[in-house]
Amino acid sequence: MPKWDERYRSGEHVTKEPSPLLIKATKDVKPGRALDIACGGGRHAIYLAEQGWQVTAVDSSRVGIEILQQRWAELSARERSARIEPESLARQPRWSGRVGGSQASGLQRIDARVADLERHEFQIEPAAYDLICDFYYLQRDLFPSIRAGVKPGGMLIAAIHLNDGNSEEKPHNPAFLLEPGELKRLFSDLEITYYQECPSDEGGHHHDTAYLIARKPLGE
Repeated sequence: MPKWDERYRSGEHVTKEPSPLLIKATKDVKPGRALDIACGGGRHAIYLAEQGWQVTAVDSSRVGIEILQQRWAELSARERSARIEPESLARQPRWSGRVGGSQASGLQRIDARVADLERHEFQIEPAAYDLICDFYYLQRDLFPSIRAGVKPGGMLIAAIHLNDGNSEEKPHNPAFLLEPGELKRLFSDLEITYYQECPSDEGGHHHDTAYLIARKPLGE
């Protein structure tokens, strides 16, 4: 994905702070297995791993995954140097070493994959994740797999740009923008605990955003 590789190299879309929506949605939630769709530089994957989640992070950009790898390695090194009690070493976060491959080490809290989602190079395992997050990535034919990938009782968190009529801002193509009410309608079979369409709560986003927090009902 050369276009996104260049963007990440130039410093675009590499903020380190997680979305306020993710922080809000996962507060007081017991960590489990999480999937970060189109993870970019890994800000959400890293935040979740810091909270104890076992994270699979997928992106088509190898540069984006390399940024994630570097950040996680630096964070791990800082935490190792700060540890004093030997027994705490077993709990420190570690980079799994997996970038489109299968080499693993440490706690494997971040399993990073270079994969083109549009070409379906990564298959979302059904009922495998306690949490799936999708931030600012729209691929409509992926939604059924996302829905199926959430475990009963698990959670979906999404923030995706809306077609708000602002044709001068990127993305320009309406195919890459949700229509008002579309995200809520597409996941209406889930228990929607939070939904809002409004200006983005983060800098650098020039379209309004649809925010969703939803749970898959138990028994599905």
